[in-house]
Amino acid sequence: MSEPKPPTPTPGDTYKGWLFKWTNYIKGYQRRWFVLSNGLLSYYRTQAEMGHTCRGTINLATANIAVEDSCNFVISNGGAQTYHLKASSEVERQRWITALELAKAKAVRMQAESDDSGDDCPAVPPTSGQGGGCRNLEIQSTLRTLGSKVEDLNTCNDLIVKHGSALQRSLSELEGIRVGADMGEKMRQVTERATLFRITSNAMINACRDFLSLAQNHGKRWQKALQVERDQRIRLEETLEQLAKQHNHLERAFRGATVLPSSFSNPTLCSKGGAPVKGDASDEDDDNEFFDAMEDPAEFITVPADPKYHRRSGSNNSGFSSEIGMDDQSVNFDELSLASNPESPQSLELEPVRQRRTRIPDKPNYYLNLWSIMKNCIGKELSKIPMPVNFNEPLSMLQRLSEDLEYYELLDKAAKCQSSLEQMCYVAAFTVSSYSTTVHRTGKPFNPLLGETFELDRLRDCGYRSLCEQVSHHPPAAAHHASSEKGWTLRQEITLASKFRGKYLSIMPLGSIQCLFDKTNNHYSWKKVTTTVHNIIVGKLWIDQSGEIDVVNHRTGDRCHLKFAPYSYFSRDVPRKVTGVVTDKDGKAHYVLSGTWDEKMEFSRVMQSSKGENGTEGKQRTVYQTLKAKEIWRKNPLPEGAENMYFFSSLALTLNDPEEGVAPTDSRRRPDQRLMEDGRWDEANAEKQRLEEKQRTVRREREREAVKASSPEEAVTEDSINDSPLKTDAVEAGTEANEASDETDTEDSPPHTPVASPYGLSLAPYQMEGNEGPCGAQVKSTHPDNYQAMWFEKLDDPVSGETLHVYKGGYWEAKDQGSWEACPDIF
Repeated sequence: MSEPKPPTPTPGDTYKGWLFKWTNYIKGYQRRWFVLSNGLLSYYRTQAEMGHTCRGTINLATANIAVEDSCNFVISNGGAQTYHLKASSEVERQRWITALELAKAKAVRMQAESDDSGDDCPAVPPTSGQGGGCRNLEIQSTLRTLGSKVEDLNTCNDLIVKHGSALQRSLSELEGIRVGADMGEKMRQVTERATLFRITSNAMINACRDFLSLAQNHGKRWQKALQVERDQRIRLEETLEQLAKQHNHLERAFRGATVLPSSFSNPTLCSKGGAPVKGDASDEDDDNEFFDAMEDPAEFITVPADPKYHRRSGSNNSGFSSEIGMDDQSVNFDELSLASNPESPQSLELEPVRQRRTRIPDKPNYYLNLWSIMKNCIGKELSKIPMPVNFNEPLSMLQRLSEDLEYYELLDKAAKCQSSLEQMCYVAAFTVSSYSTTVHRTGKPFNPLLGETFELDRLRDCGYRSLCEQVSHHPPAAAHHASSEKGWTLRQEITLASKFRGKYLSIMPLGSIQCLFDKTNNHYSWKKVTTTVHNIIVGKLWIDQSGEIDVVNHRTGDRCHLKFAPYSYFSRDVPRKVTGVVTDKDGKAHYVLSGTWDEKMEFSRVMQSSKGENGTEGKQRTVYQTLKAKEIWRKNPLPEGAENMYFFSSLALTLNDPEEGVAPTDSRRRPDQRLMEDGRWDEANAEKQRLEEKQRTVRREREREAVKASSPEEAVTEDSINDSPLKTDAVEAGTEANEASDETDTEDSPPHTPVASPYGLSLAPYQMEGNEGPCGAQVKSTHPDNYQAMWFEKLDDPVSGETLHVYKGGYWEAKDQGSWEACPDIF
């Protein structure tokens, strides 16, 4: 824990405390214990090191103190030593700046008093302010220059007196020599001129002496004035610190006056996702809150808005208090009204909510020898190489798609919004939240078989239900449809493209995601960012998300541009950072979003924008004056023991829980996936191989039917080729290779491809449009796959202009009737 904050120091105090010191680009800022005493700033790793090991010391008498932003400041003594420091809050940073400036002023005075150089003008301590510091340095330099010039004049004075006396002696001696009348006349002229020279020199010396006296008197007055200004500045800094504390207290009091009474903020009333409704922030959070300017290459920076906007935002006419503070409260009011109304239809038809599981069997610690797998692959056909389940997790890609609904509450809140711009903020936060489960999930999901489905029915406890289906072999594609009683519909179709780059694998999701709201008819669409899997060959796998997303409202023209910053060892920025700006159809910014895709997102309203300075790339950044940021989404904590359960979230633990009444093609009924979850991996590998071979057989049969359904000439030609003894192995090999490439469950790939994709599609480098035959020729499928999805149909969306599979209905009606005769037998 950090040390308690000490009071504002006085000039004679020793100041101690924790600060964050920049070390290097790998470790970034590290917490260090700093001690300020006798004009020296020293630091240690811990307080215990104070007695024996000092990590570094800088003399403040020759140091320069510069403030970078609200929490960062730099101390440098001309290049030999430079400390980049960061305090925990703006108030703490100001305490340190005040203490450092007082210690520096004292050190400069002590050095000036002990200096025996003969300088009559004491040094004036410079301040860290830009304007005042420059003026003080200029005055101090002027005084030193005047003193030096006067010393030079005194030296000249001594020389003039010395040489003038010598000249007069010589002239007197010359006068005694009587050579002639002309010589005497010459000597008198020289004497007169020498006398005039001496008089002139004395006048100059007197003037210089007067100038010296005047400069010394003015120098004393300037020094007194500077001392008064410095003392006044210290008093102003202390006053400013007190005002900042009062401002924080007033903000907390204002928020406390606008939130619900304690009777309505019962902690037992939680949102449907299980997270309690957020109330007032703690005092510690308020003290540590500050508006930080983003580093380059950020396209914009945010600064606090003018206080007049804060006053306006608290009025009843602004409407902004409702859009920030009342969203979560509306959930409480809805639940309270339903619970208290005896005539409510939900209160009359209360049914017990199903208790879902909170654990799965722990992951077995099986040893996997990659060389043994590669050795067994030698000489085998590509489609016959088995990839063990050791690289998988006991979920399918369809179930991973359904995990996007973990934070469905964001869409519920978005459906209640009156403003389309505010609604855009919630949709953008929902977009970011879908990546929160990928940070630790390095296991590869099972690739679905063609026709495989997965239903997620949460209508009773969460108000929504969704359906996923594997709708295509080539390219492998999955369609997803979810609808809610709260008035929103989510649909998406995802397929992947991947590029293997040696040390890492880039996964580019193709397809789009659409969200529709019934009340406002707003139609949103967006695409996913690039997922990068690092350390494919050597090291521990880790996943990063990078790229940009444009969430577009096709009805209003509103847009949210989200930027996922790639992770870098040399960046001082927060890892996994996400920033975004919500603009209307005219390009005017209304909201700014910031946060990380693995923890939380915040949004703040833009009150004013202006063009700022140029960044490192020469682009002019926009400065947004914003109100105080509000948290819009936070990641739910992982369940206890998640590291032994594939790092599954609470929702993921329930996805493979067996349920009665689901379709026979549901992923819960997949035997190899069930065996893997139970820890029977050897049996799961054998069952997985059986399913893949069965899928290939169905694939061949479907291609034969496609041949028969084609023209009679093609059918005769195909039959003659099949029946001819001249049929070559190249055709068979080509067919097998094409089946392998089109097979969605081609996770039977070489051992260097057991990568984790958040969507679960196979990422083998050899997956391409066709495969090579025996002679290296490219072999492509002769007849296209004529498979038709069971519950989805391919349509052109007139709003977004995109083509995707849309749910055509019938699944939930078939479930109610228990009529699954039309479902294929894929397991």
